[in-house]
Amino acid sequence: MDQLIIPFVYEKLIILKGAESAMIEGNYNIYIVILSIIISILASFSALNIAAKISNASGRGRWFWLFAGALVMGSGVWSMHFFGMLAFHFHALVKYDVGLTLLSMLASVASSFIAFYITMPRDINKLRLAIGGFIMGSGIVAMHYVGMKAMIMSFEISYDKTLWIISALIALGASYAALFLFLKFRNRSTSNWLKWISAVVMGFAICGMHYTGMKAARFHYDSSMVMKHSQAMDFFLLYGVTVAIFLILFISWGAMFFDRHVLEKLAFQDAITGLPNRNDMNRFFYTYVGDESIGVMFLDLDRFKAINDTLGHDIGDLLVHEVGNRLRKFIRRDQQVFRIGGDEFLIVIKHCSLEQAEQLAQKILQSMKEVYRIKGNELYVTGSIGISIGSIKESDRSELLKAADTAMYKAKGLGKNQYCVYTDEMGIKEVRKMELEKDLLHALEQNQFYMVYQPKWNVKTDKLCGFEALIRWNHPRLGIVLPGEFIPIAEETGLIIPMTTWVLEEACRQCKSWGTKGFTQPISVNLSARLFETDQLAELILNVLGKTCLEPNLLELEITESMFFNDINDIIRQLEIIRNMGVRISMDDFGTGYSSIGLLDRIPIDALKLDRLFTVDIDHPSKRAIVHAIILMAEKLHLDVIAEGVEQQDHIDKLNELGCYVVQGFFYGKPMRDEKISQYMKEVLQFA
Repeated sequence: MDQLIIPFVYEKLIILKGAESAMIEGNYNIYIVILSIIISILASFSALNIAAKISNASGRGRWFWLFAGALVMGSGVWSMHFFGMLAFHFHALVKYDVGLTLLSMLASVASSFIAFYITMPRDINKLRLAIGGFIMGSGIVAMHYVGMKAMIMSFEISYDKTLWIISALIALGASYAALFLFLKFRNRSTSNWLKWISAVVMGFAICGMHYTGMKAARFHYDSSMVMKHSQAMDFFLLYGVTVAIFLILFISWGAMFFDRHVLEKLAFQDAITGLPNRNDMNRFFYTYVGDESIGVMFLDLDRFKAINDTLGHDIGDLLVHEVGNRLRKFIRRDQQVFRIGGDEFLIVIKHCSLEQAEQLAQKILQSMKEVYRIKGNELYVTGSIGISIGSIKESDRSELLKAADTAMYKAKGLGKNQYCVYTDEMGIKEVRKMELEKDLLHALEQNQFYMVYQPKWNVKTDKLCGFEALIRWNHPRLGIVLPGEFIPIAEETGLIIPMTTWVLEEACRQCKSWGTKGFTQPISVNLSARLFETDQLAELILNVLGKTCLEPNLLELEITESMFFNDINDIIRQLEIIRNMGVRISMDDFGTGYSSIGLLDRIPIDALKLDRLFTVDIDHPSKRAIVHAIILMAEKLHLDVIAEGVEQQDHIDKLNELGCYVVQGFFYGKPMRDEKISQYMKEVLQFA
């Protein structure tokens, strides 16, 4: 058989009457036309999926998805054109110029790349959309007519101007529609059926442009031209291009599948809880464009570190896993839960009111405090929640998160196992805290600290029996800042260590100076738990005593009960070394922190200091009974008892009756600077 007969393919040769030229009308193979439409739809669907990656990715990943999207969209449009050309049959020999064919594909891919790049930012205006649509549409028009120019055949082409303009308008309209749909769906990971509908609309629009452009073409030859008939359709070329195009689509879909089900899971899913992680939280706030009010809830587990330290990190991880399971039931279409740290979780509620946020916080707290049974352990864990409500416009995303974090710490400060709603007052305090933290770094270098000394009095002998050294901060702008405000900041940042070193040296130097003037009185200095963590406290004390030449028995170090919640044995070891030097140890604020009564016989101390809350309520029988019990216990353990916060003679009388003879408070003197101490001592000795 000399020729292959193709079904649905025939030709008509129209001889223009009275002319020397003839016009040829080709016909279409319906199967290949359908194939070209399918390819156009598949390419559109792939491009819609990749569009989300272009705007959500960052760094090199964004450029990868930008090139991938342009390649899929551009090659999809080009391949649709190519198949449309193969579907158009003249039963005449047609070849293609390789250079122009590649140039047509480059025009399609390049215009798609530029259009995607222009519309890549998350927030774009109508002008950017118009420019992007114009560039993509122009690229499609250029691709089509350069591809037509690439045809090498024995006749010439002319165009119907009206149909040419209509085809160009269709290309521009299809491009605008494509970009609009890209922008609409790029932040959606669901609604695949909507994407398919959009892909079908885009596919038919692109095909409409091509076949309108083909309708505008007029193929004609004159009598001098010789028609060369082809023997058969090049099926190898048809199948080869089909496989190549489907390979491109397969690769793009494979990349999307790998990204969504493998890389997405690794990058945006927490390994322990299976919840979205901090990366996914950042992506949510970066891509979300709604202006409605949302609620942000910052959840932090209470005493999680203690469980990790005592039971091990394996138990801690299992606990976090169980917490994640309990929080998972609060996930809704308008609510999402993220794990953003070790024991920190973030809950985001869309269209949220204050009442709704508070109700959800109560439910979460109730769920958190139910018993956890993990590997034979019954764990009781509570949580603290901070709530902030507002919009997440680009300018206030970080403020919204920071506000929730601030409110969470406020909830912890109020006693844990509760929620707290952010207020402007908290924001003012947070700004002040940040300023103090920043300025604290330079306060020591610029000599902004100074010392004050509060006297201790023995009511039994009616004599002065020592001073407590207290640090103050004279801030150059804020004035006097009390220790209760800056000491916690110093402990958080670690600045408490050089600060305490300075206090020790200054107090010991001052105590030595009093001795040279004939006023020998012991001095006490408060210690932070952070100093015990260095394991160099004993060496520090020894160096300070040697540097100031102060006798060890004139120095007293005050510790707190909360220190013994950490490594008890190590702290006891360090205290024994210091006490063996001859330095006295007292426990400050006894009875207000973690109970250490069971350890009193082990802890190497010399005195207990009763917090002022016992003193101010000494009139109450219950408080008197507690103070009396502490004093009796101290006597059995050969410990002194010192009462703080004494401001009235009545306090002194009742404490004296109970057996507490050493007191400290405003009644005997407020904290004084060095220049007033000498005068105070002279007055004390005069009336002694």
